[in-house]
Amino acid sequence: MVAAQDTRRIWYQSFTDPDVDAPYFSRLTGRIRDVAGPGFDVVAHGISPGDRHLHPLSEMRCAVQTVRNAIRAEREGYEAFVIGHFPEPGLAEARAAVDIPVIGLGESAMLHACTLGRRIGLVTISPVFVPDHQEQIVRYGLERRVVAVRAVETQVADYNRAFTDPEAYRRLKEEFSYQVEPLLELGVDVIIPSGGYPMMVFGREHGFEVGGALVLDGLPVAVLAAETAIRLRRLNGTGASRTPGQALPSTEAVEEFLASH
Repeated sequence: MVAAQDTRRIWYQSFTDPDVDAPYFSRLTGRIRDVAGPGFDVVAHGISPGDRHLHPLSEMRCAVQTVRNAIRAEREGYEAFVIGHFPEPGLAEARAAVDIPVIGLGESAMLHACTLGRRIGLVTISPVFVPDHQEQIVRYGLERRVVAVRAVETQVADYNRAFTDPEAYRRLKEEFSYQVEPLLELGVDVIIPSGGYPMMVFGREHGFEVGGALVLDGLPVAVLAAETAIRLRRLNGTGASRTPGQALPSTEAVEEFLASH
């Protein structure tokens, strides 16, 4: 049993703005805290302005802020850092910058999906993200497992409405299921909604599936992966590889990075 004073904190980094998108951020905060196990405190943090332009420039800006926040999290005593944005820009850099576990929403979901089925498909929230996800799949060496990426044409407002409007939810689920059908023809047996919004919306359905294929809610996967990483680190010192490409930076390198704009 974990003593009350030994609560282990996890920083959950969303790419949304807590003020601009307050309804989603409030739901996210409640969801990750409900998922957390005894002795863990998962704290959601946003980015201002959020990643609202669906463009590589916004992704890069948020990636830099994410690495800064990973360094801040370590200095403030957090024991793990979760990048809660499926494309997870800045993941490798954050992992190389700090000595606490860094978990990516996309990476953890795809790796866990490999334990649940043989062939995996992604359904993302916008065609804009398809190239990003295709690059992710190659980067993680999962080309033979994650076999296809589809996209729905949705906006943030569609998901916010679906949280409270049954008809809006029905339409969103119908469009999602329509995009899953070609994946089923490829033999996909695990579907990952590729984004925090669809994970939050569809995660309310217990045992959600389409045509027999499991729809994986990656949000609790990421949180529980962070908890496991903390426990393993405490148990036997398991941590990220520190070979030359991932060695921790010098103090000077960190301070120069933090001082830059």
